Amino acid sequence: MQLQIKNGRVIDPASNTDAVQDVFIADGKIVALGSAPAGFAAERIIDASGLVLAPGLVDLSARLREPGFEYKATLESELQAAMRGGVTSLVCPPDTDPVLDESGLVEMLRQRAHTQHKAHVYPLGALTIGLKGVSLTEMAALTEAGCIGFSQAEHPIADTNTLQRALQYASTFGYTVWLRPQDAYIGRGGVAHAGPLASRLGLSGVPVMAETIALHTLFELMRATGAKVHVCRISSAAGLELIRQAKKEGLPLSCDVSAHHVHMTDADIGFFDSNARIDPPLRSQRDRDAIKAALQDGTIDAICSDHTPVDDDEKLLPFAEASPGATGLELLLSLALKWAEDSRGEISIATAIRKITSDAAKVAGIAGGSLQVGADADICVFDPDTRWKVQASSLLSQGKHTPFLGYELPGQVRLTMVAGRIAYEYGER
Repeated sequence: MQLQIKNGRVIDPASNTDAVQDVFIADGKIVALGSAPAGFAAERIIDASGLVLAPGLVDLSARLREPGFEYKATLESELQAAMRGGVTSLVCPPDTDPVLDESGLVEMLRQRAHTQHKAHVYPLGALTIGLKGVSLTEMAALTEAGCIGFSQAEHPIADTNTLQRALQYASTFGYTVWLRPQDAYIGRGGVAHAGPLASRLGLSGVPVMAETIALHTLFELMRATGAKVHVCRISSAAGLELIRQAKKEGLPLSCDVSAHHVHMTDADIGFFDSNARIDPPLRSQRDRDAIKAALQDGTIDAICSDHTPVDDDEKLLPFAEASPGATGLELLLSLALKWAEDSRGEISIATAIRKITSDAAKVAGIAGGSLQVGADADICVFDPDTRWKVQASSLLSQGKHTPFLGYELPGQVRLTMVAGRIAYEYGER
């Protein structure tokens, strides 16, 4: 189908474009911006007056819960939520059941996702068999099956010899290792940021040094092996300072932060609100302020949703017993826009969009996050002036739990397009 989207404000951070112009689409590709190419005859014209046309969002951490956890969510429900949120490409961690440690499992997941005809799904393979931190997986076979990197998800490797071997192997073949920095022992079993609030509430704490010790170890191993590493969901000011220094040193390093940590602190636990039970835990106001500063100066490369659907049986429990996780695919755009809004003019909408499109695509090493001529027509059209209230009943994700329930957020997606096909339009469910 040939489509024309007219009168929209095109924001494409990859090409530093921010202008009102038409977009022309044919055969799933963007074929022109501004003026129609010769012989173009639109079969449908979409008026985007007053709306923003951005690249489809790229989410660096979204658990789809298949295979193995279909009672929490399904590919169908979560990819539909992605379309509602304007997310056209997403990276999924390997902590499924069974774990994504065999090429056949990766191929099955990709095929299942492909049949949904929605977002592009990019799996991370398990770094070690069963995520047990003992034996390395067949990384070459997993890469051939479609994995874009390797991860331990929420399972730190206690044996640094194993981690060193994994980084050596990955470095030899140019693979990227995605790791959340957490010491295997310090803070184990903790459920909240180790600080005055956790002490008052009687909650077991996860100290910041659980993150910084892991980073110190990781950077030493990177120096020894030359491995390329993506640090997932950084949470502390001290951790960010180490990353800033490592980047200045020239280590092949990138990092992201969850949208929750951009806005919230451990105080948002309130009176044991299990919706705020996430990993890594929400930290102090000082840490949150450092995260915002690091986003602005480029130390943090991207914002992710850390989408982790959890069912009622595992969430509606006392805080310390509840499973960590929150839904996020439908909130990613709005929370990025809120970061810009809260900056009172210091952060532009274009900068916010960059962190969830082109910069995220660069981290993942995937095509996407761009509206340049010749690129796949993965497009998110949204109204930046409309505000919407986060309500469990209105979320398409099977996971209804988020610490942002009741919040009024900016930005409502009106249309999501994947490879030139309209996958979501406002008003449809």
